[in-house]
Amino acid sequence: MTGAGDARAPEVPGGGRPVPRLRAALGRFHAARPWDHNAHYHRAVLRRLPRRFGAALDVGCGSGDLARLLARRAEAVTGIDADPGIVAKARATTPDTVPVVFATADALDEQAAPGPYAVLTCVAVLHHLPLAEALASFRARLAPGGTLVVAGLHREETLADRAVSLLAVVAHALVAGWKHRGGGQTSRPPAMTTRTRPATRGLAEIRRTARTVLPGARVRRRLFWRYVLEWKRP
Repeated sequence: MTGAGDARAPEVPGGGRPVPRLRAALGRFHAARPWDHNAHYHRAVLRRLPRRFGAALDVGCGSGDLARLLARRAEAVTGIDADPGIVAKARATTPDTVPVVFATADALDEQAAPGPYAVLTCVAVLHHLPLAEALASFRARLAPGGTLVVAGLHREETLADRAVSLLAVVAHALVAGWKHRGGGQTSRPPAMTTRTRPATRGLAEIRRTARTVLPGARVRRRLFWRYVLEWKRP
């Protein structure tokens, strides 16, 4: 399990059976103009958090990009990831003055990061985990009044999913072209070098499970094959 690595090349809509040549062309385009979909949603995560808060936990922290952003508002941040290599990169790129501690730990190991936390974030990790168990574990580690924000991946299942996916393919190409205007091959950021896994749950199942485990949770579809889940513990 790791978080920020699931910034993969976009798939052509079609229920998981993309046209091979078109998918290959998109893959080449993405490889030449990489940009991190997950980092794109860090701002969406931050907008749903208080301006200032106490302790925060970033589950599946990857190379630490979001954890460092959280540290601008938090008293202390803990970032955990199951991949010791990416945790080492996170530590190496985080100045000693930034109040973040990184640890190699399983997302569901509550003893490794027991909390309670005022804020818990999780980006592109939930599809690696048993959904209900993970949400229950996150709930248990939140302090009363604490905020959980998840940016996750979902599987395409419906016509609406495929329509949004088609729009995302076009938007991806436009954003990638704008970010890499001027041409030239650009290396992938560290967050995009970790292993990935395709999403296996559709948005409807994610919503049902979230509302069962986290009553009052809001799950909203987003562009670029993502959704955002937001919940505040009573």
